[in-house]
Amino acid sequence: MPIPEDVTGEEIDKDVRQELQSLPKTLAEDVAKNLVMVARLIDEDPEGAYGYSRVALRLASRVAAVREAAGFAAYANQKYSEALAEFRAARRMTGTVELWPLMADCERGLGRPEKALDMAGAPEVHKLDKTGQVEMRLVAAGARRDMGQLDAAIVTLQSSELASHSVQPWTARLRYAYADALLAAGRSGEAREWFAKAVEADRDGSTDASDRLAEMDGVEFVDALGEDEDERDTVRADEDVEDDKD
Repeated sequence: MPIPEDVTGEEIDKDVRQELQSLPKTLAEDVAKNLVMVARLIDEDPEGAYGYSRVALRLASRVAAVREAAGFAAYANQKYSEALAEFRAARRMTGTVELWPLMADCERGLGRPEKALDMAGAPEVHKLDKTGQVEMRLVAAGARRDMGQLDAAIVTLQSSELASHSVQPWTARLRYAYADALLAAGRSGEAREWFAKAVEADRDGSTDASDRLAEMDGVEFVDALGEDEDERDTVRADEDVEDDKD
C-alpha cells in the first residue's frame, strides 16, 4: 500500500521504535511507516488502517507492537476474533495486562458476555492501572446489558470514579455509560442528570452526550444553511413566476 511522502516512520513512539531495532534497518523503517499509517487512519478510515496493519504484520509478525497495532485495527473494524488473537499474541510477547479490557470486550463482540464477566473477575484486573480498571468496569457493565441485566449494569458502574468530581480522561465515557444504562432502565430523570455531567467532562467530544441531552430536552437542531438555501430557492421561484406574468 502507498505511503505518503510526509511519513518518515520517525513519528512512532520511542518505545515502539526501540522494539523495531531488532529488525534490519530498511525493514524497520518500512514497518514503522506502516504503523504510522495505522495510527493516522484508525479513527477516520478504519479499513485503510487495517490494510496497513496487515502489511506491517506480514513484515514483522514477531514484534509485539505490530501485533498490538494489528489487534487495534481489527477491533476498529469489528473483526473481534482476529483482534482477540492479535491481542493475545501481543500479551504473550510482553507479559503485560494492559490489553485485558480490550480482550474482554472482544469476547462481548463475539457474543460471549459471560466470558467477558469471567475476565472482569480475574486476578489480572488487579494489575491494571486506574484507567485500565475503569475500562474493565465499562466492559463488565456492557456485558451485563448484553445479558439483559440492566440493574446489575447500573450497579457495576457505581464506583468512586463515577462519584468523583475530578475530570479524568475516562470520566466522560463513564458518566455517559451510566446515563445510558439509567435511561435503558427507564430512569429518565437520573439519566438526564448524568448526561449533563458527561457533557461537563467531555472536553474533546469523545461522546455524543450533548446530542443525547438535547434529545431528552426535546431540542431540535435546524440546519441554518439549509434554510437559507430553501428561502433563496423560494425567492427565485417567485421571481420566475413574475417574469412569466410579464
